Amino acid sequence: MPRSPDKQNLPEKTCQVCQRPFRWRKKWADCWNSVKYCSERCRRSRKTRANTD
Repeated sequence: MPRSPDKQNLPEKTCQVCQRPFRWRKKWADCWNSVKYCSERCRRSRKTRANTD
């Protein structure tokens, strides 16, 4: 059975809405360069957060 990658060595980004760090997920393997938000909730609230800042 193949060994999974070490979780400490996964790439990391900062969410543009909540400013929290988040790590690479397997479901983002094909689109990691375009991922900007840590969750669906942050993606949906991006417009309201941008207007209040």
